[in-house]
Amino acid sequence: MNEDAKRRLLRKIPYGLYIIGVKDKESCHAFTGSWVSQCSMMPPRIMLGVRHGTHSLEMIKTGKVFSVNFMAKTDKKILEQFFKATPSSGDRFGDVEFSLKKTNTPVLKNAIAYLECEVRDIFEAGDHSIVIGEVVEAEITKDEPPLIMSDTPWHYGG
Repeated sequence: MNEDAKRRLLRKIPYGLYIIGVKDKESCHAFTGSWVSQCSMMPPRIMLGVRHGTHSLEMIKTGKVFSVNFMAKTDKKILEQFFKATPSSGDRFGDVEFSLKKTNTPVLKNAIAYLECEVRDIFEAGDHSIVIGEVVEAEITKDEPPLIMSDTPWHYGG
């Protein structure tokens, strides 16, 4: 296999960029996610890829819920904050405002839309787990196009 071609082609798959909110019994957390896709219409379900060995995956396994925050193309700086490691203070959100809605997972004030999901299954899939979540709440707060990976110089995958 041509490894360079494989890497380049996998990076060309269109990906959205989202801030995934998670919670366990004690705290809320969030991270930037890009591997999100609808996988069922009835019931409405999405799948989310989460890297093994992360605090985020452990919180999803414990809390059994997550939110998917869609961000505007102008909110690249907010996404950058959630790409970085959690600060030593433990405050992942800093000045980014959020509220807790139906699932008590973080929904960002700046989000143009969000989904809230309850975990239905988790499958190991190589170096990531696939989390299947049933959509239990959805809202569009601003009707504008979301930020996607090709709007940035970033890549994840390949």
